[in-house]
Amino acid sequence: MKPESAQKPSLLWFDLTRDRSSEELIALFRPACDCRVSKDASLPEKDAHPSPDMICMHYDRPDMPGLNLLLEIKHKIPSIPIAMFTVQHSEELAVWAMRSRVWEYMVLPLSSAEIRRFLHALKQLYELRHSSGSGAKTLQIEHGPSLPDSIRLTAEHQKHQALSDVLLYIEQNFRESIDQKELAKRCGMTTFRFSRLFKEVHGLGFMDYILSKRMDCAKNLLDNSQMPITSIGYEVGFKDPSYFARAFKQFAGASPSEYRQRRRSPELVKKEELELEQTLSQVIDSLPLRIEGR
Repeated sequence: MKPESAQKPSLLWFDLTRDRSSEELIALFRPACDCRVSKDASLPEKDAHPSPDMICMHYDRPDMPGLNLLLEIKHKIPSIPIAMFTVQHSEELAVWAMRSRVWEYMVLPLSSAEIRRFLHALKQLYELRHSSGSGAKTLQIEHGPSLPDSIRLTAEHQKHQALSDVLLYIEQNFRESIDQKELAKRCGMTTFRFSRLFKEVHGLGFMDYILSKRMDCAKNLLDNSQMPITSIGYEVGFKDPSYFARAFKQFAGASPSEYRQRRRSPELVKKEELELEQTLSQVIDSLPLRIEGR
């Protein structure tokens, strides 16, 4: 018989995957644990010996029979902790596992850090279960997961994160009419709080930010296309060409036509003038020759 110190934690595995693919997962734990697989997915006997230190239930997509089996095992042998390994993950499933008093909820695939954390906690659990003496009863098992990034981020990062989805929406829809109240609702904020936070993070009010996106787009079209100025105004979200011209002049310090003229290189201007001369010459040459008689 092995000395107590040389023994490993015992894991009883239930393969509840549809293709019976648990062996690959179990192989990750065999070097540190004694692993055996329940052959028929039936409930272990309450007084079975040796009793496992942990029951591990592996799911790919949990279904009602598989989850009911977990509840039955928990009810029949409440003293043995259960670890739930699942590929399919959702907030609802995690809450269900927590309320079912699952000892560990693991989402696959596992990172190396998650495996090390699980084995460290399992070792402590094994020592608690198999040690004698009063000292063992006060052992604290460290099996809590690391804090999620949303908690560890600074307040400044949290502000940016709250608006990240909104910025993507603005980027895709700034040419259309955007309701600030609706975006605030998406973020779970009042319109006032959303407006204040938006300006705090980006240095511009919400409407000024939308306007700057439209103007930057208009500048790009003026620089890199031959679109008529009226069409550019419509393209970037203005329904009134005169309002677009006034807003652009206030934003850029020049009217759209002045801006386009200033930005064009002398070579481009000369090329356009030459093309115009050639076009006019071709038109004149194509006109019929008429000789007026006396």
